[in-house]
Amino acid sequence: MQTPSPTRPTPPALAEAPVLAQVVRGGFIESAHRASVAVTAPDGAVQHAWGPVTDPVFPRSSNKPLQAVAMLRAGLTLPPHHLALACASHSAEPFHLDAVRDMLAAADLTEADLQNTPDLPYDPDERDTWVAAGHVARPLAQNCSGKHAAMLATCRLNGWDLTTYRDVDHPLQRAMAGAIEDLAGEPVAATAVDGCGAPVMAISLGGLARAFGRIAAAPSDTPEGTVADAIRAFPEYLGGTRRDVTALIRGTEGAVAKDGAEAVYAVGLADGRGIALKIADGAQRARPVVLAAVLRLLGVESDAYARLEDAPVLGHGVPVGSVVAVGLDAVGLDAAGAGRP
Repeated sequence: MQTPSPTRPTPPALAEAPVLAQVVRGGFIESAHRASVAVTAPDGAVQHAWGPVTDPVFPRSSNKPLQAVAMLRAGLTLPPHHLALACASHSAEPFHLDAVRDMLAAADLTEADLQNTPDLPYDPDERDTWVAAGHVARPLAQNCSGKHAAMLATCRLNGWDLTTYRDVDHPLQRAMAGAIEDLAGEPVAATAVDGCGAPVMAISLGGLARAFGRIAAAPSDTPEGTVADAIRAFPEYLGGTRRDVTALIRGTEGAVAKDGAEAVYAVGLADGRGIALKIADGAQRARPVVLAAVLRLLGVESDAYARLEDAPVLGHGVPVGSVVAVGLDAVGLDAAGAGRP
């Protein structure tokens, strides 16, 4: 097991990130969250930034649409709702689990072939229902089971070994690294093990934003465009019926988005712009709030703002404050400003 060196310096994207969200309770600032945000232009150049955006971070599950592009490039074909699920960190609602089973069966595979970490459903309501029914943690219920089913199907199609598909040197993982580097326009800076057991590959926030902009603006007859179309058509398969990422895609015309663990968010807009952010301390409560502020500042029209900004602070079970975005002003939009990388 890898253990971090205590002398290893904290990456600038974490240590030098500005405070972009505050937790306000009863009018008193109780906590603060640092974050870095990159916005790329349609040509892929970093156009606006808050905090450092050129040093690498682990995008975690925000890498999944890029990995899905790799699988299509390797010859995989899936129905659109299955392809959206291949990009998902799903909530384990019944339709998610049925689709994972169907994806496996179409490749002559079963849940026994999945190597993702056994877990309970991600969505709290689904988790309660699952436990009440007497179920235990299983790979099927874990939020990455759609991606793992698609990875196995890709291996089956190409005659690649099914038992070692999580190994970083496996042909599948090499193909994924190549697609990530191609879409991000930069090399993978580090590789580790993600929560589901598969490799996770580090790129910069600028590279992540660039990749999402390219996917969102790609023609429908390309692997990138096919992934984008599937996500737009079936956002509930990418997240779930109660998820902010689903509301964002549904409510923002032409958008492609993916949330990630440790408070990462990536969005591609139909015009080719990309957005990627990382909350430095990994606090998910600040992630949608900061993204909403960036989208508003960029003038993006969306019906999802109420959902993204719904971050109440509770006292005795009732709202007594909220998580609010701060510091996201013209500094990051000014080509000469301190927010530029």
